[in-house]
Amino acid sequence: MAKIYYDKDADFKIFKNKTIAIIGYGIQGRGQALNLRDSGVKVIVAQRPGGPNYDLAKKDGFKPISASEAATQGDLIILLAQDTLQAQIYRESIAPYLKSGKALGFSHGFAILYRLVQPPKEVDVMMVAPKGPGSLLRSQFLEGKGVPSLVAVQQDATGRAKAVALAWAKGIGSTRAGVLETTFKEETETDNFGEQAVLCGGASALIKAGFETLVEAGYQPELAYFECLHELKLITDMIWAGGIQGMRQRVSDTAKWGDISRGPRVIDAHVKENMRQLLREIQSGQFAKEWVAEHEAGRPNFNRLMQQDDQHLIEQTGAKLREMMPWITQQGQNGKAKRRSKPAQKRRLARVR
Repeated sequence: MAKIYYDKDADFKIFKNKTIAIIGYGIQGRGQALNLRDSGVKVIVAQRPGGPNYDLAKKDGFKPISASEAATQGDLIILLAQDTLQAQIYRESIAPYLKSGKALGFSHGFAILYRLVQPPKEVDVMMVAPKGPGSLLRSQFLEGKGVPSLVAVQQDATGRAKAVALAWAKGIGSTRAGVLETTFKEETETDNFGEQAVLCGGASALIKAGFETLVEAGYQPELAYFECLHELKLITDMIWAGGIQGMRQRVSDTAKWGDISRGPRVIDAHVKENMRQLLREIQSGQFAKEWVAEHEAGRPNFNRLMQQDDQHLIEQTGAKLREMMPWITQQGQNGKAKRRSKPAQKRRLARVR
């Protein structure tokens, strides 16, 4: 069983007279920087000028500086840039300013596990990985709640690495919900697998396959969109709140029977073997090498595949239907949906088939 830490296990005193440097003011960087600042920690932000994130950091009351300045001033340097950019940022703007007693933090283990970043032995290396986007991390914090996180220590040069990581987790609100102890290897491999096999790759491929099956059989694209994409949120919300069986308690018996008797025919042993192959590629480093090489080559396949899906009928259909429901786009931008009253929610769930 995983070891889980809560508020009582973390102490902000370790940040007394210390500075946390956030490198990258994207969605995750913004959420963490604001939460840490509101928790009473001294926070500085590094963000390149000339873009919307730089302007947003200034609007939020920060004075963005260069990554090298932040690395010089920071006691805990948290690198929150994209995975493919971290090696260059580290090499050019962080490594020259690392010294004994400093700590280097990550919210994903990719760069460390695949040795894109190789810190010196005299610095602490740790990870706090929120299990949700920075927008949700921020909104939950403001409501007095928290997003669970994973915590891991790769190097403990000072003997204080875990204490620093737990204080960081408390500062962003995660110890309110629970912080699970793991390793850089376990976090990275499970995270990449989840994204590829279920959360992003598996889910989007399943949605498109279902949509295409209905359209090719002569059904209207609009109906196929609602059945295979739009209503998925209702199901995932129920699963999120009560698990798979909790969802089944809230749908019709027809839906239940279709679930338990037909679902395994769609996601069968062949699909599971494909998932095992994805996991093997992650564990061996093959996926990481492929992705880094793709990025360094200018992302030709990435851009081609993204453009290909931009032109898919499900995207064209969805764009038109979402124009009829502008609140959906607004909710997505805010990172959360408005709560419905329980009676209204029950009426809506009862319609799911």
